[in-house]
Amino acid sequence: PNTSNNHDLPTMISSLTATSKNRAIIHFFCMILSIATSQQLIVSSYLFATKILPARATFVNSVRHHNHSCRHWARLAFASNNPSPIVTLPHSHLTLYYPLRNRNMSPPGSMSSLSMSAVEETSSTSSLSPNKNNIDSQEAMVAKRVSATLPSLDQCGERLRSGKLVSFPTETVYGLGCHALDQKAVQKVFDAKERPLSDPLIVHVTRSEDALDLWAASSSMDSVGSGEDETQRSMQQKQLQQIENQALSTLTQSFFPGPLTLVARAHPSIPQILMANTGYVACRSPSHPVARALIDAAKVPIAAPSANKFGHVSPTMAKHVMDDLGEEDVWVVDPSLGMEDDNANNGMVQDGNAVCQVGVESTVAKIEMNTNSSSKVMGNITILRHGAISSQSIREALEKANLSQYFVVSDSVKFTSEKVNNVAPGQTVKHYSPNVPCFMIGSSRQIQFKSEEKLDEGERTILSQSVIIDYGKRLLHYQPHALAYRDLSPERDPSIAASSIFETLRWSETVDGATRVFVPELVLENDECVGQPHALVLAVKDKLTRAASAVVVNVFQ
Repeated sequence: PNTSNNHDLPTMISSLTATSKNRAIIHFFCMILSIATSQQLIVSSYLFATKILPARATFVNSVRHHNHSCRHWARLAFASNNPSPIVTLPHSHLTLYYPLRNRNMSPPGSMSSLSMSAVEETSSTSSLSPNKNNIDSQEAMVAKRVSATLPSLDQCGERLRSGKLVSFPTETVYGLGCHALDQKAVQKVFDAKERPLSDPLIVHVTRSEDALDLWAASSSMDSVGSGEDETQRSMQQKQLQQIENQALSTLTQSFFPGPLTLVARAHPSIPQILMANTGYVACRSPSHPVARALIDAAKVPIAAPSANKFGHVSPTMAKHVMDDLGEEDVWVVDPSLGMEDDNANNGMVQDGNAVCQVGVESTVAKIEMNTNSSSKVMGNITILRHGAISSQSIREALEKANLSQYFVVSDSVKFTSEKVNNVAPGQTVKHYSPNVPCFMIGSSRQIQFKSEEKLDEGERTILSQSVIIDYGKRLLHYQPHALAYRDLSPERDPSIAASSIFETLRWSETVDGATRVFVPELVLENDECVGQPHALVLAVKDKLTRAASAVVVNVFQ
């Protein structure tokens, strides 16, 4: 590029960034620009922090961590009447601006006060985590916090019916909600989260009857065919459908409202975009009073994944949602706002702490009937994602309804790529990940020993720049060498660990100087995996595993 021309190039880039759908174009354009000039670029890392990185590394990082909302933008000064660049690098005229997806193409005036030396100083001392001091001055928010009072929720309900997005707390995590039967609204969720269409959404309702209406088993049977063989097959199909419907009714009555999502064959009216074209739809009924009040106010089923950028750590506070989706057109229901209103719902959280009591996503169970089975067992109920509801609890509910003889209940949690169309969310190998590289420490390094005898100088150096997130004191002996350390539950209480795991993973991103996060590989004893609340220890293990992309190391490196 001709870097002496300060008008043509910025005009081109400014026009590209005016619409969010051209983000891929500007990413590619900036990558080419960085390679062509061989200059260092100043980048926006995780929305707010600044750091100078080599140009090629910058854009490799941008591509690899795009799911984590690590958007890196390099541009020349805007061609405006009063250009106000943050920083211009010598010999290149490259300038940093943060993503302006609110279509306001004039950068905030407060940005112009930054100098090159100031950014250099910041980059040498700060990590890739958000810089709290810069949030208000450097980022024009589009998202809006609203209270959880009844008048406010009525407005949110109207917003959902009109096809717009609302984020709300549940007993598990914050959800990003839309009208579940409005395909354009559903697409907005995928766009806001930068989520692949291969990852389906969960539909949220308040009544079991509303859930049953979403599944094919509750619909009327096709007319019986002619002929003895055809009649026999139709009768078998009808019996399977009746058993499936009984199982769905039993499980919804037993666990709704609560942290269980059921996946079953979808009614023909359900949009394919909700289901990743699998023909199976996921549904649950949240127990959180705000979520239930919002669904009632919307008067439509709400499809809602977690309210974060895809692959990033799930949110359990309104602040987490604003950190990830602050640039999106979304209202965020915050129960800490407006609680002085007499119309506020009872039971809503009144402070700024986590409002999601369980703290991890719901258990996901898929019901699938065996159409070719000649045995008494007619179907399988498979746990696809671990949460607060255990497979044993599901077996017990079926036994009480005299249905246990018809089903095999098992666990089959998978680790897939983003290219695989899944019937349930939370299956990708990299999920719940902080924006700092995360690794699991193998069980062989978790024994209690004198770390001075085992750690070489290289490992000591790495640990001095690393955050350790522990569970049950497995890595406690490394605490003196770590930059920062937290234990989710020294007593190995899975309920406590689950309620704080996502907040702790997000905390690790804010530790100045952190270059890595280490978590323990959880090798569980049999008695740790049975019953309630021990089902949550499997959820904690799953979240830590996916946060580290299932990478286990035995050396701090």
